[in-house]
Amino acid sequence: MDKIFFWDLGIRNAIIDNFKFPDQLDDVGKLWENFIISERLKFLSNNQERRRSFFWRTYTGAELDYVEESTEQLSGYEIKWSKARNKVPPSWQSAYPDAAFSLVNRENYFDFISVPGK
Repeated sequence: MDKIFFWDLGIRNAIIDNFKFPDQLDDVGKLWENFIISERLKFLSNNQERRRSFFWRTYTGAELDYVEESTEQLSGYEIKWSKARNKVPPSWQSAYPDAAFSLVNRENYFDFISVPGK
C-alpha cells in the first residue's frame, strides 16, 4: 500500500477541508508522521546532507515509518504522536542486526529534524 506525503500540510488540510486542532483530529498520528518526515527531508536538503530514505514493511505487516541510509549507517525510525515504547521490531533487528533504531516523538523530535547526524 502506498503512502502519500505532503511537503506542505496546509495544502493537505485545504484539499480535505480539515483545519481542526490536533486534539480534534482522528488522523493526528498520520499528520505527525508526515510532518516529521517532510521536515527531516527539508533539513537534509537544506544542509546538503546526502541520505537515502525509505519506508520499510514486511509481508507480515511489521513496519518502520522511516528508514535512512548514509554511507556510515542504516537507521530505522518509528514516529509516534503518543508516548510509545522504544521497541525495535524483531523482524527489523533480525534483517539488519547492525542498523540503528530510534523512536521519534513529541519529546525528542526537534533534534531529529534539526541536527545533522541524528
